[in-house]
Amino acid sequence: MNKYELALVVSAKVEDEVRDAVVEKAKGYITRYNGTITDVEEWGKKKLAYEIQKMHEGFYYFIQFEADATCPAEVERHVRIMDNVLRYLVVRKDA
Repeated sequence: MNKYELALVVSAKVEDEVRDAVVEKAKGYITRYNGTITDVEEWGKKKLAYEIQKMHEGFYYFIQFEADATCPAEVERHVRIMDNVLRYLVVRKDA
């Protein structure tokens, strides 16, 4: 099992319930592909480095999880097409 981190930038224009649903859906994809979530950090609303889809702010979430090597590709495949996700990135964390 490798350690990974999923970084999500969610649109600031959506309601709190929708934003929470987006994060829960991403966590669901991790667990669907045999990953175990170890920690979820919510950084809140931050200014984006550059404008994305005419937006200047987004909500940042960092989800740490452990999974086998096939899980991150599957998670990225699903997160890529999710509504209200401006940017995402899955990185492997070294021990």
